[in-house]
Amino acid sequence: MDYIIFKVGNLAFQTYYYLMIIYVITSWLPDLRDNKIFDFISRCVEPYFSLFRRFIPPIGFIDISALIAIVVYQICGRFALEGLYKVLMYFN
Repeated sequence: MDYIIFKVGNLAFQTYYYLMIIYVITSWLPDLRDNKIFDFISRCVEPYFSLFRRFIPPIGFIDISALIAIVVYQICGRFALEGLYKVLMYFN
C-alpha cells in the first residue's frame, strides 16, 4: 500500500512537471494557444507561475520566471517525495 501511495505522488509530480514544460513550449507558438487543451494546461499551471512573475520581472522580452519556477518545483518536489517516502517507510 505504501508503495502505491508513493507511486501516485510521484506520478502526480511528474504530470504537473510535464504540464509546465508543455505550457512553456506552447507559449512560444501563438497558433496553439486557441484550443481547449492549452486552456486546461494554462488554468493548471498559471497560478503557480504567477507567484514567480510577481517577484521576477521580465528581462527585456524574456520572461525567466517560468524557468525559475520549474527549477524550484523540481527541487521542492524531490524533497517532498523523499520526505513522503521516509514517512511511509517509518510507519511500515
